[in-house]
Amino acid sequence: MKNTRIVDNQIYFSRQGELIKLSSCGENTIRFQGFPDGKEIEENYTLLPGSAQVEIEEGERHISMQCGTMRADLWENGKLTFYCNGNKILEEKPEMTFGMGFRRYENKGSMLWGARVTFEPNEGEHFFGLGHSWDNEFDLKGSTVDIRNINAKCTIPFVYSSLGYGLLWNVPSTGLAELSNNRTRFTSDCCHAVDYIVIGGAPKEVSATLADLTGHAPELPQWATGFWQSRLRYETQEELLEVVRRYKKENIPVSAFIVDYFHWTEQGDYKFDPKYWPDVKAMADEIHSMGAKLIVSMWPTINEKSENYRYMSDNNMLMRTNRGSDRVFDFYGWQAEIDVTNPDTREYVWSKLKENYIDNGVDALWFDEAEPEVHPEQFDNLIWYAGRADKVALLYPYYYSKLAYDGFKSMGRDDIVTLTRCAYLGSQKFASLVWSGDIPSTFESLSCQVKAGLNMAMCGIPWWNTDIGGFYGADIESDYFKELIVRWFQFGVFSPVMRLHGSRIKHGERSPIIEPSGDPNELWSFGEKNFEILKELVFFREKLRPYISEQMKIASEKGYPVMRPMFFEYPEDEICYTLGDQYFFGEDIIFAPIVKQGQTERDVYLPEGEWVLLKDKKTYTKGTHNVSAKLEEFIAFVRKGAKVLEVL
Repeated sequence: MKNTRIVDNQIYFSRQGELIKLSSCGENTIRFQGFPDGKEIEENYTLLPGSAQVEIEEGERHISMQCGTMRADLWENGKLTFYCNGNKILEEKPEMTFGMGFRRYENKGSMLWGARVTFEPNEGEHFFGLGHSWDNEFDLKGSTVDIRNINAKCTIPFVYSSLGYGLLWNVPSTGLAELSNNRTRFTSDCCHAVDYIVIGGAPKEVSATLADLTGHAPELPQWATGFWQSRLRYETQEELLEVVRRYKKENIPVSAFIVDYFHWTEQGDYKFDPKYWPDVKAMADEIHSMGAKLIVSMWPTINEKSENYRYMSDNNMLMRTNRGSDRVFDFYGWQAEIDVTNPDTREYVWSKLKENYIDNGVDALWFDEAEPEVHPEQFDNLIWYAGRADKVALLYPYYYSKLAYDGFKSMGRDDIVTLTRCAYLGSQKFASLVWSGDIPSTFESLSCQVKAGLNMAMCGIPWWNTDIGGFYGADIESDYFKELIVRWFQFGVFSPVMRLHGSRIKHGERSPIIEPSGDPNELWSFGEKNFEILKELVFFREKLRPYISEQMKIASEKGYPVMRPMFFEYPEDEICYTLGDQYFFGEDIIFAPIVKQGQTERDVYLPEGEWVLLKDKKTYTKGTHNVSAKLEEFIAFVRKGAKVLEVL
């Protein structure tokens, strides 16, 4: 084919206004890059180096690249068609008459472009991934998804298709994903190039390759597999220690206690206020004595009242703006925010976190506001070390997690977990435990979270959790919430990490301090009957911990999620692609949560095999079964013969 060069098993093709590059970065992968400036600009962002053997075949009007099961045909008019095992999976759709107009670019100056690529729709196709959100969608076919991060919405630009392939959109800008009935399209608001990777294979194969491309998560430390206690918020050291002592008195095992925001002297100071937290080291020692860890929250916000502000501002460690003030978030006054894409920022902030928290016994960190949260959300107005923010917006949580991971590693620590409100492709390799943000305390929200977790699971992020009970709007004295907290707690038992958190409506007088706490949020806070139910669920989680550790080891080694859509284990079973309200927890347990108020029974679909219902130890086979579950009961099936069944 004319205007084609083959260099080191890579195909280069030039046409008016574009240089195209086809390559491979791993087994059964083909990478497409389109450079509208006509010259190659290599930007791997979070991709790890990789390659695979390819075969290239040239024809008169097209050229083909074969990599394992994957093949791409590039035609002289610029059109791309992808095949997996000989089956067509992706075919570019023209945007003009006469079958012309593949990929659209809009010049934005300084070698930056708005860009998009469009594919023909496939009948009967299902899509999963793109991170988590509150949209209550499991199968994303028919959806339009903003590629941006905000509180309770974390976009990971990767989708898995029921046709047996994954598409990694390797462009960390803001944009749009359209998985509609008339097209499949990815759009970037600002980039140097269109860049995506197609990965062929079943769910396990694609997940393994995705982990190879973006990084494998470490093994979740054993301490993190139990129950975590948190609330908004413990106002003083003594208040937290009273809770710690009550759990010890009740003989309830706790993995971690969390100190939420505004325990600090000022936003950007990264240290406890000694007025309310007079002896952090002694507090940490007491928590450690009962076998638990201490976790502390930080925000990326900072203002001129902070002792660190002037140094960080003078050394370009803060986000800057093209126009107007650099104050990008209003919370108790307008705040600037740190630029974690700058390595100097990460090193400096870590030095403060280590000095004031880690050296005083704090075991792990909670990185809130990790999207980052800015208001108004005008990323084209933000300048970061890594570039214009609308070009690299999705990278912020990646470098935020890297800040803590590199810091702990420099201390020789391996038991690293950082709770973060957002993530990006590759965040998992920095021990990022993603949670789904500030979500409402409703049954509808609980239903959304099940689907959100399953879509996140397909994006290479195996460590994920929610605020058990939801974050806001809960009245702990209401019958509604007393029912909701039990059902959500059951979901928490069968989540990768089990963490109770939330801002509960305050009854009675609020304290006068900044950001006072709501009502209590401990196991005994929701009535005596619930206390007994929730205690039993914590003890059940204790029985599960060895199994969870085994599944976390698999997640680390193979890239498989712990919370798995049903089709992950049974990709040939078409029904499994429609089930967003039940899932595999590891490879041997099927959990079917109750997500509706007043519900005490539901249908559960079981795939091929024999399955033991935990509550009565009866064996069931393939098919749909109606199963009852009173409030104190949950629905979980275990694969017959599985080792975990012996301890449950």
